[in-house]
Amino acid sequence: MTAEELRLEQARIRTVHWKRWGPYLAERQWGTVREDYSPGGTAWEYFPHDHARSRAYRWGEDGIAGISDNHQRLCFALALWNGRDPILKERLFGLTNSEGNHGEDVKEYYFYLDSTPTHSYMKYLYKYPQTAFPYARLVDENRSRGRREPEFELIDTGVFDEDRYFDVVVEYAKASPDDLLIQITATNRGPDAAELALLPTFWFRNTWSWAHDQPRPILRGERSSRGVGVIAAEHATLGRRHLHCEGAPTLLFTENETNRVLLWGAPNASPYVKDGIGQSVVHGKEDAVNPAQVGTKAAAHYRTVIAAGEVARIRLRLSDGGAEQDAFGDFADIVEARRREADEFYATVIPADLSPDATLVMRTAFAGMLWSKQFYHYDVKLWLDGDPACPSPPAARRAGRNRAWTHLYNEDVLSMPDKWEYPWYAAWDLAFHTIPLALLDCDFAKQQLILLLREWYMHPNGQLPAYEWAFDDVNPPVHAWAAWRVYKIDKKRTGTGDREFLEHVFMKLLLNFTWWVNRKDADGLNVFQGGFLGLDNIGVFDRSKPLPTGGRIQQSDGTSWMGMYCLNMLAIALELARDDQAYEHVASKFFEHFVYIAYAMDDRDAGAVGLWDD
Repeated sequence: MTAEELRLEQARIRTVHWKRWGPYLAERQWGTVREDYSPGGTAWEYFPHDHARSRAYRWGEDGIAGISDNHQRLCFALALWNGRDPILKERLFGLTNSEGNHGEDVKEYYFYLDSTPTHSYMKYLYKYPQTAFPYARLVDENRSRGRREPEFELIDTGVFDEDRYFDVVVEYAKASPDDLLIQITATNRGPDAAELALLPTFWFRNTWSWAHDQPRPILRGERSSRGVGVIAAEHATLGRRHLHCEGAPTLLFTENETNRVLLWGAPNASPYVKDGIGQSVVHGKEDAVNPAQVGTKAAAHYRTVIAAGEVARIRLRLSDGGAEQDAFGDFADIVEARRREADEFYATVIPADLSPDATLVMRTAFAGMLWSKQFYHYDVKLWLDGDPACPSPPAARRAGRNRAWTHLYNEDVLSMPDKWEYPWYAAWDLAFHTIPLALLDCDFAKQQLILLLREWYMHPNGQLPAYEWAFDDVNPPVHAWAAWRVYKIDKKRTGTGDREFLEHVFMKLLLNFTWWVNRKDADGLNVFQGGFLGLDNIGVFDRSKPLPTGGRIQQSDGTSWMGMYCLNMLAIALELARDDQAYEHVASKFFEHFVYIAYAMDDRDAGAVGLWDD
């Protein structure tokens, strides 16, 4: 058993919480449904990128190469400034749905290079231009292009000409579940020396502004006799943590609270607000940060000038040790050990007969899957009603998006389709994700499948939530297929099938199957409809909604999915029947239903109508 496999086992049996910290920070929280309190559901416009640096988020946080604990109480990410940008680079930039000629699109270059399943080692690369980032030009050029034209990308602007950019690599290595080593390496790829400010940023998610009498965490600067900068964090449930910053950088403190003066001309609760660090670094406003070195958001400001081809490296350590901990004595040895252990783990996962290139592709793909975990928080009832300490939302929202999902309460780490383009789970995407995840961490894969079937996700009528833009939409029913595949992968790797997992998902999937039969077979002919069943958004109108002229479309594209659903449930029932004969009767039911669906596809109206295009 490799060291990483041992960590996975300790996490599985809950003796050691190796997964408490991970890449659970979103890459875009602005422009999401959760942050949208507009009357008409205009999420992109209600909370744009230009607000993100100054406005506190309600439901989550975002950042570059970021991590957080599994409840996203305390966050860490990298901010940068090249001396030319008009704003501090704290988050990835991209176009909204209306700005992009092909819809929303991130306009940055970043790469997930490595990660183990417990995130004992992680590696991330971000490419940062040395000239001013062309925010306005990217928006204007893409907005002016038609759908038949190619997208205007960051590289098309010329900011990478002559290799005038920095490669910024962020590595994480865990000495223990609550002791994280962070190494940031910036390489100047350009022909001349260039300025770069590195600002590792440490902050609490704002949980105190939305209700009365909520405990407020605190960050404060502390002195260390070891000659390093130290930021102490105190939180009511997370406890005490220290971020040790090698080299004694300038520590900057502010509050993770909205700059109301800037956005709306209203008074601020404090002179120190969310964009205070950016105001200090970029615009030289020293009074924008707290000289008392206390707050809920802080950054270690490292000023560097890096010669052509040279490297600047900074090291930090986030731990539950004290301010006087020797944070860097064993740093290099631990980082190297975690890299080696990552190699040893992947040697047990990736087939040995693959070429070096194919091995790298597979490992990097796994890294992408693991980095795409995200803390996702959404309480629909509270979102519709509004927070006690805030103004009531517009009444029109009660007739709008997700109003039928007031039971839904999500506060979990979930696998995302993409933490910038799609920083929200989608039911069928997540089911597909669990297949490669099962090769790395079968316990996490099973937990993800079970989670969407729990009563705080699944609707009381049996429907699975599609995605936050419209939980009522219909995703293809692939959950049973994914559960069966994960079960078989687990059985092949361990030699024993997890019957408890299979039985659990089967019972809940019976409810979901019944929902499909009762809601999506409008005429009782075993022909199933649906508006979002693999064709995504290519239709000229929304097939999930009534037609503008009245009536409805005769649809059949859910039928083959339901045929597969029957076969998947049949396979699971037969497997469970090995130990419990009661499942034989359920198996025969799904076999019979499959035959009905097959017949309907080929012989509707006594053979006059079929679903095949002959």
